[in-house]
Amino acid sequence: MKKYCIAIRKKFYLANNIQLAEKLSLDGAYIPSFNKNLIITRFKTKNFTLLGSAHNIKEINQKIRQKVDYLFISPIFKITKKKNFLGIVRFNILSQKFNRNIVALGGINKDNLKMIKNIKNYSFASISYIKNIIKR
Repeated sequence: MKKYCIAIRKKFYLANNIQLAEKLSLDGAYIPSFNKNLIITRFKTKNFTLLGSAHNIKEINQKIRQKVDYLFISPIFKITKKKNFLGIVRFNILSQKFNRNIVALGGINKDNLKMIKNIKNYSFASISYIKNIIKR
């Protein structure tokens, strides 16, 4: 998998196992929101990137303590799995308050894609929207 990612010039991140990701000399690791006990120290690998996800202020603070480089905050829009979502105003408040490399995630589709220009973030990501495009 690592060789394939290098060949197609894509980053390779391992979920929830930082030590193994570093041992395998991957590009970084992803720390899910449920991983709250991890204490992060800086790594031997220079360009090792930590990604983390959060859904509320408590989880955002945890990811900051874990020293993530990019913070995925979700869901920004309504999704079927959850009743609550942030919306643009609350997302922008969180984004400004924490002043990090924040990535918007959750519920992004063709109907609300234009609203992304109104959010204050580093980037955005989508899963279901991309899956729907692929199905066509």
